[in-house]
Amino acid sequence: MDCIFCKIARGEIPAKTVLEDEHLIAFDDIAPLAPVHTLVIPKKHIANMGDADDEDRELLGRLMLAARDVARKKGVDESGFRLIANTRSDGGQEVYHLHVHVIGGRPLGRMLLGR
Repeated sequence: MDCIFCKIARGEIPAKTVLEDEHLIAFDDIAPLAPVHTLVIPKKHIANMGDADDEDRELLGRLMLAARDVARKKGVDESGFRLIANTRSDGGQEVYHLHVHVIGGRPLGRMLLGR
């Protein structure tokens, strides 16, 4: 695949890496919405949660634990943080490579505005 996140995962585009292993990479968002705003992505291209297969169960678990590790590393594990995985257009997804936003460092308020 040739999406921007695949290029980051392959090291072709530089990113401020927070953590990395053979399955995942986490890097700071270039347009942060809070003092902590880090993206955690699998190195395997999966477009979004709707496209994840049963064979991806272990990888998805790793993704969640990596998000926890990012929160700890960034120092928001005790004060609180939010995980967001936007899926497809109505879910607000902009880059079609599965990713989890780890957001924190300030009170985040309500999850959704309006009703």
